[in-house]
Amino acid sequence: MNQKIINGLYAITPDSQDLDGLLLEVEACLAGGAQVVQYRNKIPGVPHLPMALALASLCRRHGVPLIVNDDVGLALAAGADGVHLGDDDGEIVAARQQLGAGRIIGASCYGDLQRALTAQQAGADYVAFGSMFASPTKPHAPHAPLSLLSDAAAQLHIPIVAIGGITLQNAPQAIVAGADAIAVISAVFDAPDVRQAAHAFSEFFNRSPS
Repeated sequence: MNQKIINGLYAITPDSQDLDGLLLEVEACLAGGAQVVQYRNKIPGVPHLPMALALASLCRRHGVPLIVNDDVGLALAAGADGVHLGDDDGEIVAARQQLGAGRIIGASCYGDLQRALTAQQAGADYVAFGSMFASPTKPHAPHAPLSLLSDAAAQLHIPIVAIGGITLQNAPQAIVAGADAIAVISAVFDAPDVRQAAHAFSEFFNRSPS
């Protein structure tokens, strides 16, 4: 039931201690066409709940789902639309029991198609593969080939997100290979104009097939 929600530009927030500044950046990203926002913040000691609450409210105003990285409890407390689970973030079945049927659960599958098939069977609403390209956020992340997206598209019936080193130059490769969404941090939030960068990524999904 959430399959149509995860598509287009999937914006992941940069590490930040500045709530007002982060909200301005995310609002610009939403205005540029982001279809999903994930709250991810790896700075130790940051008060996550106020940030997640404010982002959830902002995303609701734009009609875009907010996904919380790693933390089911924070997703519930903030009234977020879902959670994204990595390797050490708990089981999908347990997260579903806590979140209920109406919220979104995503799963990192790195370069492992079997892991994605297992996540789908466990009830994940979407899966993410990567790092597709060299990533400034996770420079040592294992590489996932573009062919994995094509293989996954042939075997999965839930949306596929490509992540890791996505830029305006290589995003079309991931989309053509089978990605329903592209997850981006640096190429949007480090851009001189966040809204313009988000719009440029979003346009890849608005073009008519040739």
